[in-house]
Amino acid sequence: MTAAGVEACDQCLRRAWLVAGLSAGIERALGRSPSRRAQELLALPDDELTAAVAGGEHASVSERARARDPGRLRAAVAGARAWARCRHHEAFPGGLGRLADAPPVLFGRGDPALLTSLVSDGCVTVVGARRPSSYGRELATLLGRELGSARLCLVSGMALGIDSCAHEGALEAGGFTVAVLGSGPDVPHPVRMRRLYERIVEHGLVLSELPPGTGPRRWTFPARNRIMAALSAMTVVVEGRERSGSLITAALAVEAGREVGAVPGRVGAATASGPNQLLRDGAHVIRGGQDVLDAMVGVGVPVASGPIGTRATALPPELTAVLDEVERGAATQDAVARASGLDAGPVAAALARLELAGLLSCDLAGRYTRTALAVDGRGRGRPD
Repeated sequence: MTAAGVEACDQCLRRAWLVAGLSAGIERALGRSPSRRAQELLALPDDELTAAVAGGEHASVSERARARDPGRLRAAVAGARAWARCRHHEAFPGGLGRLADAPPVLFGRGDPALLTSLVSDGCVTVVGARRPSSYGRELATLLGRELGSARLCLVSGMALGIDSCAHEGALEAGGFTVAVLGSGPDVPHPVRMRRLYERIVEHGLVLSELPPGTGPRRWTFPARNRIMAALSAMTVVVEGRERSGSLITAALAVEAGREVGAVPGRVGAATASGPNQLLRDGAHVIRGGQDVLDAMVGVGVPVASGPIGTRATALPPELTAVLDEVERGAATQDAVARASGLDAGPVAAALARLELAGLLSCDLAGRYTRTALAVDGRGRGRPD
């Protein structure tokens, strides 16, 4: 990447580096509750932002920011093998540019030509808990696969848990996925997601409003949520608590005039409280990619078949009986045998076949749980 890949005006570049230089001051100003106040600060003009977070040094900080050499800033972006597009560039996503606190610059890794593909009605943001249930992981991966197969762009934050599962699913389906980071575009976070980061750079885009080399802070994550929400026509929450970054993203989507969907969860489960609250408030019920397409495009537009199947074939009666008992709560081989009235041998064989088909998972204690995979011919046709 050369400096020619940095297509951003001087004013926007200086603003982006000003925000990065004030990052520690913004952290102090926001304290331990940065969720919404970060947006308020980022909407301030340069001098007001500096005065709000730099205290008595704001005059000298403002002067140094105005004196920054744009040529050196462009060289820094190119040196990080990144690119930049400011909000005055024709490729800057329109939905993002209409925000009152729109980022002045998008810094990125990956093919910058893909930026023109980020039209909001072709993108879906999927977010959720960093410590999801196994069901949540399966559902997020499946949702990523189905959206990727339907040639929708999947947007998420590359966080542990739901975000990374959704990215993985989209990549498995050969789809287009975008990671919006709370750090510079050359700073994979969390570090353990580096391999996923590299795959997204290779096949999709990594975006950030922060210049290369900028490390993450508490406030940068809720701040990047507004970008994730504005890029897409719909934000889907898979799992999350009532007070979580996922619900912040959903609220930002509503403010931006976007649709919100949520995956129903078990009543009483902590990670289901957020999505269930959204459903109570009128969010779309999302059980899989088809529900997203129904909400965005219209009922009946099918999810395309990807390279990895999302449904099992119709089951014979003996497997259906065993699967039904597991769904009703029978978690062990003995429990299934008692509930179904079948002999232990046929039950063991059926459980093994259902596990191989991806319809059940078994933990080290021998307890079976239902996965998110649906079965054709059972009247469901989508994740349970």
